[in-house]
Amino acid sequence: MAVSQRLELRQSQSLVMTPQLQQAIRLLQLSNLELADYVERELEQNPLLDRADPEPSGFADEMPPEPDAFRPQDSADYASADRLPAAGESPLDRTEVYDDNSPSDDWPAGGEGSEGGSDSWGAGGEGAFNWGSGRGGRFEDDEDAGFEQRLADRPRLRDLLLEQVQMDLETPADRLIGAYLVDCLDEAGYLSAPLDELAGQLGCGEAELTRVLARLQRFEPTGVFARDLKECLALQLAERNRLDPLMARLLDNLPLVAERDYAKLRRVVGCDAEDLSDMLSELRRLDPRPALTYEGGAAEPIVPDVLLRARPDGSWLVELNADTLPRVLVDQGTYARVVRHCRTRQDKDYVSEQLQAANWLVKALHQRAGTILKVATELVRQQDAFFRKGVRHLKPMTLKDIAEEIGMHESTVSRVTSNKFLATPRGTYELKYFFSAALGGAGGEEHAAEAVRDRIKTLIAAEAPQAVLSDDAIVDKLKAEGIEIARRTVAKYREALNIPSSVQRRREKALALAR
Repeated sequence: MAVSQRLELRQSQSLVMTPQLQQAIRLLQLSNLELADYVERELEQNPLLDRADPEPSGFADEMPPEPDAFRPQDSADYASADRLPAAGESPLDRTEVYDDNSPSDDWPAGGEGSEGGSDSWGAGGEGAFNWGSGRGGRFEDDEDAGFEQRLADRPRLRDLLLEQVQMDLETPADRLIGAYLVDCLDEAGYLSAPLDELAGQLGCGEAELTRVLARLQRFEPTGVFARDLKECLALQLAERNRLDPLMARLLDNLPLVAERDYAKLRRVVGCDAEDLSDMLSELRRLDPRPALTYEGGAAEPIVPDVLLRARPDGSWLVELNADTLPRVLVDQGTYARVVRHCRTRQDKDYVSEQLQAANWLVKALHQRAGTILKVATELVRQQDAFFRKGVRHLKPMTLKDIAEEIGMHESTVSRVTSNKFLATPRGTYELKYFFSAALGGAGGEEHAAEAVRDRIKTLIAAEAPQAVLSDDAIVDKLKAEGIEIARRTVAKYREALNIPSSVQRRREKALALAR
């Protein structure tokens, strides 16, 4: 076989991710709090960046060209271009924007939501408990509040609950209700707002809300979404298979427990002193405030990125929240002074790099704001019936539906809808909860719930008799594959697949080997 050499010329194209493009993509997916931190760091590092003076927002006729500063009024420029039409009007014109192709001993107030006062109780001389009080934190439609509401659960708990909402609730409407109720929890994990008020806010029936709530009350940690102390303890006892008639009667008389009226308790519950002592000991092992066991700081406010308001003519006004827009500008005066005193090439290069970085940041902030508003406007247009009539009219929607309408890539829409909130007359929602369910993963990747179930089934089928996987071990394996999932969710999926627990599987495999 002959061997020869020859020269060939080939032409090809490839997409190169420049550092600026990579930074722009990161900016797009930051929350408003993360963005504020990022801009603050840039202000400290770049001498040519300056903080713009706060100015009142106003409305302009068109979006500005390349800005030398990014200020709150730019939000109004976007907003004026994103007025949604009323019925019968033509759709809005669109403009191009950036695209990248341990339990606590402090128990809440006793019984059915009583407030104030404290007491302690115990049995057999064992530890006492203090009774406190807690209130809910649902969103109130108050303009003076600046659309701020209290996020009433710890940050890590919220992530856990929203993950379970996405995985365990099948329909978009149920997931939206679930996500809304997560943000209505108080700091102890209670849902204290009246259900009829919540149903009215969501535009759904109270029966529908109660059905979804029953699903949420099976979430981890057990006891969250309870309406009062009695229900919180009952949920935990039911999970332990300890909610027998005697225990139920004890829960019906929690005020007597607080008063330490043990003689009366024995009469109304119908038990002897030993049984009562055992039941009280059981109660002590429960967590009356399940949310407090999770790490995190104090309750943080939700400040929405986008505001939705109804106009008198029936159309929607979609605008950026000026309070979330960083106020930065390029200090041309400082640049002119500094560049005149540059003596070396190295100094000139440094000043030039800082000027380029400052101009890029201002432009990137402008593009980020426009992209968020464009996505939010199209979302409102497609979900118009939900905002007018309630959750029963929520339309099934995917990232692709939005991306195709506004001429962007799905990955861009995905970044925009993460950690961005929309304040509406029906409450404040994270943008991503208007889309079909998916299980979050590392690096922004999403996994279908059905695919996760199949993966759990495959892992268990491949386990060795000497190395049976516990639910915790399955969680670790899935996380190693980039799938974020809770142990309780793994257990639910395993049970839905009719797969026994690891203890039972280990016993069955040992018997099979012995034969």
